[in-house]
Amino acid sequence: MARIVTVAAGQLGPIARTETRREVVARLMALMRQAKANDCDLIVYPELALTTFFPRWYFEDQAEIDSFFEREMPGAETQALFDLARESGIGFCLGYAELVVEAGIVHHYNTSILVDKSGAIVAKYRKVHLPGHAEQEPWRKFQHLEKRYFEPGSGFGVVDAFGGVMGMAICNDRRWSETYRVMGLQGVEMVLIGYNTPVHNPPAPEHDDLSLFHNHLVMQSGAYQNGTFVIGVAKAGVEEGVDHIGGSIIIAPSGEIIARCTTKGDELALARCDLDLCNSYKRTIFNFDVHRQPQAYGMIVERKGVATMADGTPVRPKG
Repeated sequence: MARIVTVAAGQLGPIARTETRREVVARLMALMRQAKANDCDLIVYPELALTTFFPRWYFEDQAEIDSFFEREMPGAETQALFDLARESGIGFCLGYAELVVEAGIVHHYNTSILVDKSGAIVAKYRKVHLPGHAEQEPWRKFQHLEKRYFEPGSGFGVVDAFGGVMGMAICNDRRWSETYRVMGLQGVEMVLIGYNTPVHNPPAPEHDDLSLFHNHLVMQSGAYQNGTFVIGVAKAGVEEGVDHIGGSIIIAPSGEIIARCTTKGDELALARCDLDLCNSYKRTIFNFDVHRQPQAYGMIVERKGVATMADGTPVRPKG
């Protein structure tokens, strides 16, 4: 019997710095209603979906930084989204900035949660691969200070939900093959990824014309090499003067794009995903039990980067 999850990629257009949480949540709810009207089981929202992408600014006042973070989920301003999900019988994946106190220590994470059709949180993921830099770099047109405002999460788990094995990742995670493979080794069948990606990459502007191509490339390869659906959902358009690529897509286990957004505003892309299609890849060309050779992959976890000499020159292999 087919296991169908009808999913919506809930792309958002720009969020102004002056836009309130309640205003943004109203936009999320409008997309959720559209998704439900199309019989969707699940809607996926972008990374940091409740605010403008604040890491583009350098802040020193911790109170100002913390104003972008959620201390509880749901909170007073997000409860309505959970209520609508429960009343409508639709799940959602939401990205936001999370502030949590653990053992008396304040932590800041770039977080996504998965909420089921009853409005209950069934999984939480904290971004592992934080891009950018930790201190102000005035030469940039805009900053990318995720390393200043967040700490990395601890891993890539999966959860049984919506009739299948679901996993989450956030933005820069999608560029790293390890993200998908760790979840693939747990049998993941659908990976939910929100992102905020500018067209312009200040350290490597020569890549700007390829930004959308690279965005799709990494998610399509992750889907194919692990026999999983991938839902990639963007914040799009010109937000506070910074142009974002958009390009939200739904990818089949074959690596093919089966649905996509075509604007840079609030928009849905929809697909009826049969999770049993994953088996065609998991049991054949990417049958890990039959074909993988873990004893040959030790360097992946033993070494963080390319070995270099004191002057930064890469160490050349012998022979």
